[in-house]
Amino acid sequence: MSDFLPIQPAIAARAMAQGRGWRLTEFVCRAGPADRPFEEQHEQVSIAAVLEGSFSYRADTGHALLHPGALMLGNAGACYECGHDHATGDRCLALHLAPELFAEISASAAGSARFRFPAAMLPAGRDLMAPLVALLAAGEQQLPAEQAAIHLTERVVALLSCQAAPRLVLKARDQRRIGNALQHIAAQAGEPLGLDDLAAVAGMSKYHFLRCFRSVTGLAPYEYLLNLRLRRAALRLCQSSAPVAAIAFDCGFGDLSTFNARFKAQFGLSPRRFRARHRSPAG
Repeated sequence: MSDFLPIQPAIAARAMAQGRGWRLTEFVCRAGPADRPFEEQHEQVSIAAVLEGSFSYRADTGHALLHPGALMLGNAGACYECGHDHATGDRCLALHLAPELFAEISASAAGSARFRFPAAMLPAGRDLMAPLVALLAAGEQQLPAEQAAIHLTERVVALLSCQAAPRLVLKARDQRRIGNALQHIAAQAGEPLGLDDLAAVAGMSKYHFLRCFRSVTGLAPYEYLLNLRLRRAALRLCQSSAPVAAIAFDCGFGDLSTFNARFKAQFGLSPRRFRARHRSPAG
C-alpha cells in the first residue's frame, strides 16, 4: 500500500472522498508470499484501517502484523515496507492527512502540534469502534467522511498520547462565527454543503470550526444539517400534499430510499405513515 498514485500493478486504488488537507482511498492489494517487499514512503500522515486480509508492516516506529480491525499508522516522510509472508492480498481504507491539518488536530488532542505516531499499529478497540464505523459508513459522502476522518484522527492521537482532549471554552467571537455558519446552513440546507465551505463562512480553520460547532450545538455539522433537513421534511409532510419524493429532494436528500430510512429512524414512522397521522386538515 502506498501514498502515491499511480502505484504498483499489484495494488489497485479507488478514490473515495477528499477535501483540503485530506483524502480517503480504498486500496486492494493482490501481492502474496512470492512477491518481494519494496520500500515506500508516506507522503502524508497515514491512518489505514485493514478491512480484509493480513500483512506485515515495518516502519521507523516498529514492526507489526496488520489484521482486520487494526489501524496501520504512518508518519509523514517516513519510509516503510509491507509484505505478505503468510497470505495473499488485503483490502484497506486509508486516510491521508496533510501535516498542517494533523498538527492542528494533534495540538488539541495531544497537547502538541509536533506529535508523531509512536507505534506502527493500533488495534481497533472500543474507543475507536464508533469513529471507524462512521468513516466506513460515510463512504463517498464528502461532509460525513471528513467529519468521521477528523474524529477518528482525534481518537487515535488521544489514545496514543494518553490524554483526553481538553474541554473547549468558546470566546464570544467564536460564538458569533458559529452563529454565522448556522444561518448559512439554514439558508442553504437543501444544497450540498462541505466542511471547507462552512469553515470559510465562519472564518475559521475547519478543525477549529468543527470543535466549536460541536461545542455550541452538541452535534457535528453533518448531523445538525441532517436533523434540520428531516425536521423541514416532516413539517412539509404535515402541511402539503406534495409527493414524498419531491419533498425529500427539495430538502436535500439525494435518493428516496435514504430519506425513508433516515426519516423512520428519526420519527419511528415511514414518511407516508407520518403524514397520515399528523397532516393538518388544511394541508
